[in-house]
Amino acid sequence: MEQQQFEEYKVWPTALRVFHWINFTCIFGLIIMGLIMLYKSELGISGNEAKIGLKVVHVVIGYVFLVNLLLRIILGFVGPANMRWSRVFPGRGFKSELNRFKVAEQAGRGHAWRGHNPKAKLALSLIYLLLFSMAITGLVRAATDIYYPPFGGLVSKYIAAEGVDPNSLIPYDETFVDTAKYKNMNEFKGLWGTVHMYGAWVLLALIGLHIIIVVRQESQHPGSLISSIFSGRKVFRGPPED
Repeated sequence: MEQQQFEEYKVWPTALRVFHWINFTCIFGLIIMGLIMLYKSELGISGNEAKIGLKVVHVVIGYVFLVNLLLRIILGFVGPANMRWSRVFPGRGFKSELNRFKVAEQAGRGHAWRGHNPKAKLALSLIYLLLFSMAITGLVRAATDIYYPPFGGLVSKYIAAEGVDPNSLIPYDETFVDTAKYKNMNEFKGLWGTVHMYGAWVLLALIGLHIIIVVRQESQHPGSLISSIFSGRKVFRGPPED
């Protein structure tokens, strides 16, 4: 009899699940490459060629991450209902929704939300802010470190010494650059690099916290969270709170 009380609801469209797993894979790859670059000396990696190679891999993964994020932004306006930004970020009536969620939590029904619950919306707001920040600062570092698009051409043209073809410049090699302009560029990119690095540490901490919360909720309410990002469906005992 108790089994019949469970009901399955379709919650996450395919496009959202695809975005999630591409985003997860890219962030995992970017973190691994970032750590390798950060601790390359300890790993015995040296030389300009190796340094450039690591950066290129990091940047290429970053492009996939960026395209995926841009598609997500577009679908936030024109995609399925559960992908719309109104369903992701706090908006009109959020205070009332939050109060309703608190009541549901006290009744042991805080997990029974088809979409993102109010606490998840607050967390997602911070996560998306970090993702946008990482994308923007990453593009700046891609341009100033290895002269990659979309801004790399402008950077190489700016720092190239007089009479030198900007396309011939080698990353991290100061041989054919204007010394003063190269110094200015390094000062400029320093701040962006700092924001990028600390943003990555904060994002890593949030991901760890996210995993802990998800695993905890799934262990308490099987079928309500982890499986839904694969199947697109959640299982609740009784009707959902939203």
